[in-house]
Amino acid sequence: MNQWNDHTFVICAYGDSPYLEDCINSLLSQTVKSNIILYTSTPSVFIESVCQKYAIPFNTSVGGGIGKDWNNALSFVTTQYATIAHQDDYYEPTYLMEIQERIKKYQDAIILYSDYFEEKNGEVIKPTSNLKIKSLMLKTISLFPKTKWWRNRILAFGNPICCPAVTYNLELVKGFRFDEEWRVSLDWLAWYHLAKYDGRFVYVPKKLMCHRIHEDSETSNTISDNTRTKEDYMMYKLFWPKGLAKCLNRFYKKSQDTNG
Repeated sequence: MNQWNDHTFVICAYGDSPYLEDCINSLLSQTVKSNIILYTSTPSVFIESVCQKYAIPFNTSVGGGIGKDWNNALSFVTTQYATIAHQDDYYEPTYLMEIQERIKKYQDAIILYSDYFEEKNGEVIKPTSNLKIKSLMLKTISLFPKTKWWRNRILAFGNPICCPAVTYNLELVKGFRFDEEWRVSLDWLAWYHLAKYDGRFVYVPKKLMCHRIHEDSETSNTISDNTRTKEDYMMYKLFWPKGLAKCLNRFYKKSQDTNG
């Protein structure tokens, strides 16, 4: 058995998700084994019982939004590498193997991430034009993965990196924290800041993680109350003049249709 002791999957759980065990089983089924822990700011009998069932360390702290929860989750990690696994999502068995192989090759990797696919109502969604564009953007970033300017030039057009697909090199991103005020585009904001760090963005061009879409997901909730559109516009203003940012945001808003 291939054991990777310097990596941790930290499951970020919120509420009593019916998909939590699917997420856990996908981590236990990895061809490369590593540490698995769980963090929640909403402790419950359900979450604790699931952790006991699978012998997963249970951690809790005071929450305050997605960014706060992600920062708290990482605070319980003691290894150099970490992946924040969202309770509703799941991973293909070779995700961690592919990440580990690239870490052996690129010791200067800041973050490593795979491509991803989406599932809705129990069925894998046929790649939309939006997902195809994101895959192209991921490949484009990888052309010059160490160039800070290049990374943010691609990110200036949208966010192609799916947060649960990302593994962080915590040694190289010391001091980094997710914004605790934003609710949805905080991952895009994170890549914007991490793109300024010395080191490499490493892309695995395989769809190794599934983002599950359902009506109770935070992604769907923030789309319904227009939070995502507002925060996306704030992101575009970091890269572009106000007028162009508005135009790009109108175009990018169409990407929300998949979650409708």
